Amino acid sequence: MLHTISAFDRLGEENAFAVLARATALASQGRDIVNLGIGQPDFKTPQHIVEAAIKALRDGHHGYTPANGLLATREAVVRRTLTTTGVEVSPEAVMILPGGKPTMFAAILMFGEPGAEILYPDPGFPIYRSMIEFTGATPIPVPMREENGFAFSAEETLGLITPKTRLLILNSPANPTGGVTPRAEIEKLVKGLEKHPDVAVLSDEIYDVMTYDGETHCSLLGFPEIRDRLIVLNGWSKTWAMTGWRMGWSIWPNGDKGAHLYDKVRKLAVNCWSCVNAPSQFAGIAAIDGPQDDVDTMMRAFDNRRKIVVAGLNALPNISCITPKGAFYAFPNVSKTGWKAKKLASALLDEAGVALIGGPDFGILGEGYVRLSYANSEENILRALDRIGTFLAK
Repeated sequence: MLHTISAFDRLGEENAFAVLARATALASQGRDIVNLGIGQPDFKTPQHIVEAAIKALRDGHHGYTPANGLLATREAVVRRTLTTTGVEVSPEAVMILPGGKPTMFAAILMFGEPGAEILYPDPGFPIYRSMIEFTGATPIPVPMREENGFAFSAEETLGLITPKTRLLILNSPANPTGGVTPRAEIEKLVKGLEKHPDVAVLSDEIYDVMTYDGETHCSLLGFPEIRDRLIVLNGWSKTWAMTGWRMGWSIWPNGDKGAHLYDKVRKLAVNCWSCVNAPSQFAGIAAIDGPQDDVDTMMRAFDNRRKIVVAGLNALPNISCITPKGAFYAFPNVSKTGWKAKKLASALLDEAGVALIGGPDFGILGEGYVRLSYANSEENILRALDRIGTFLAK
């Protein structure tokens, strides 16, 4: 056997892609599968964005771009950030990357090493823990509790910080739970972080505009007291239905204390992916600066589906589901069904033709839950709920 370094043995998976592959394989065999597993909008990328990429190709934008992204693309992110958060950032703090995960990869790689601790949400996006373990750091789960609306508790989070803590990862609105942390709780956290000036913060805000019931997203950018150690992750994938375009951005610390981090991630880009492809960056500009009607239409559809999913799940035997306030996921409690979550998810796919994800794939605190994505049509959601009900009745 060829020798590889042990760090690669510590890499985990994002099981949503494994479930997608399995569901696709079953569908290719003629099975009728309703996929509520994968976290991507079922809407097409708005046409004006597609046309911008086509125009860029026809105009000859076929070459390399700067490792940190075209200035015009970074300036578009600056405009969008000012609109959504009221905070003005410098284009020199903005990095354009091939999706959201490279920001996680870079930030966790910077702060993780043997002996260090990194706090991350649990249940949470599985790549957080995977990358923490890859670096040799110790992953410290921050509980996201159902009774708290799957928001983090500032007091509980601060209580987990030790002298070994290097990085705190936050995610609101959250995957997989749809939880939204209230501003008051974030303010408490930021106040408490004053006692821990050497702890950096990675705020995953990829679902920032996806909130419901009057909830509003509270960006960590709105707190200048932590700006010199704050990394914000965002991107085009969810808001503009551009998952396959692989387009993300991040905003890095400014000032003397944090500016060196930006140069580190720029060097990582040079060594790893060189740059983000040019036509997609022009599409990204069009997405930010163009009409947002399609985004509004998509969000209204998600809101309607959310209500259908929650009502339908709560009507099923031994299943309960609190109402998610953000993103496009529901995280129902299935502990009273008598099934372990992953076994239930597997059986539903094999026997009922419904693809969803078992809660333990999102962390050690995910047992007793499954994740459903309502980024699918109302018709398919209703079919899935009916199939789940029939399966449980057996």
